[in-house]
Amino acid sequence: MPLNDDQNSDFDSSRLSESTASSSDSEYSRQSFTSDSSSKPSSPASTSPPKTVTFDELMAAARNLSNLTLAHEIAVNENFHMEHVDLPQNSLEGRVKQIVHKAFWDHLESELNEDPPEYHHAIKLFEEIKETLLSFLTPGANRIRNQICEVLDADLIRQQAEHDAVDILGLANYVINTMGKLCAPIRDDDIKQLKATVNIVELFRQIFHVLDLMKMDMVNYTIQNIRPQLQRNLVDYERTKFQEILEETPSALDLTTEWIKESIKDELSVSCETSSSPGADGSSKPNLSPTLVLNNGYLKLLQWDYQKKAIPETLITDEVRLQKLKEKLNELQIIACVSLITSNMVGTAIVGLPDFADKLKRISAVLLEGMNKEKFDLKEALNTIGVQICSEVNRSLSERGFPTLNMEIQNSLVGQICSIVEEENPISSLIDKRIQLYMKSLLTLPSIQKCMPVIPGGLAVIQVEIESIGSQYASIVNFNKQVYGPFYANILRKLLFSEAPMGKTETGDSTN
Repeated sequence: MPLNDDQNSDFDSSRLSESTASSSDSEYSRQSFTSDSSSKPSSPASTSPPKTVTFDELMAAARNLSNLTLAHEIAVNENFHMEHVDLPQNSLEGRVKQIVHKAFWDHLESELNEDPPEYHHAIKLFEEIKETLLSFLTPGANRIRNQICEVLDADLIRQQAEHDAVDILGLANYVINTMGKLCAPIRDDDIKQLKATVNIVELFRQIFHVLDLMKMDMVNYTIQNIRPQLQRNLVDYERTKFQEILEETPSALDLTTEWIKESIKDELSVSCETSSSPGADGSSKPNLSPTLVLNNGYLKLLQWDYQKKAIPETLITDEVRLQKLKEKLNELQIIACVSLITSNMVGTAIVGLPDFADKLKRISAVLLEGMNKEKFDLKEALNTIGVQICSEVNRSLSERGFPTLNMEIQNSLVGQICSIVEEENPISSLIDKRIQLYMKSLLTLPSIQKCMPVIPGGLAVIQVEIESIGSQYASIVNFNKQVYGPFYANILRKLLFSEAPMGKTETGDSTN
């Protein structure tokens, strides 16, 4: 966007993964959780006694959360941008806007058609246009700034109007030419259309429309420029903002605390089942690894009911991403189940043919599209998948001179595929456990960029997809640990090692 010829924009955004430290920075040793940490200003505050939160404090916390969420989205989402959205014409807001705007433009047209013309509203429009054009300029663009102020001087235009010497069309053409100098290349066609417009009222209307588009371009241009800086400083920025939220709203970690409590309860339950040592009464609680507890909490997010259950406060900025990963994993789980059932029923001689497994995966993926929507009939979709797979298997068998599947085997295959959605289905439970095992192994790797865990048996058909999801998931988790590690340390110290004082957590001790 040529806002200033001297301005060189840095569009080489560094990847978020490069700006974050290794996962070892997020490890919690027992020593760090049981040691007394000195209070430091940069550390998250300890849990405070309940206090009355004023409306102003609540609004301040909301603003901080909004800023934190926006900054996080800009930094981690390379495709994040703003778009100009028009209200639907059939909506109430759309109809009201259309009526009001039509009334205004009709009134402007009647003023300009008077004899002599009335320029009051036209001058107001030029004033607004001038302010918008000036907002596009950088501080160093003095020459064009002075020119805009001189040509679109409201007092001068008003004096010209009083002597019937104002050239409205000439001023509009100057505005269009200036917009052409300031706009992004994508708006060149819009500028050409403006130049071809003859009716002055329609010209005003279209000028404001293109200016709105240019405002969006300016916002997106600014987002591109600040993204590298945000990526470099995002950990400190998010931690500081969340600390401000916590100071304004002491209950801002309640959901996070409950999330960690649930994880501890799960780990204690597993510990009691796998060990005969004391633990049922909670005496073995300090033997739990804080890292293991936290990683178990992160794994629960892949099975979270995002529609009914509020997500921990420290993960709000990644809620949409985590929900999409969960939904995609649900789809991949069914695809893996279908592949395993088909392989067991038909045999590897057919399923192991080149491209056959991918063909079955494509059939399933197409028919499962939209499966996470409320009105999606998963049972019907699985029945259709079963029928399609039977047809594909029979075709492949016929091409190779083998006998096709009889109706009994076909019905059994379709029935087993349809039973995937049933609770305690052995195939579904097996695939789910292996997906969870793979995701859990990702959280223990020092660097997922260097190596990926071995894919468990039964998941080979979805290897590419699950590795991609796993990489995204691990990046979200590792970054979240870096930002909120000190807050988690404070909570875990209280829950696991209640004998330790609940003072402020020193950032350096809690994240190493």
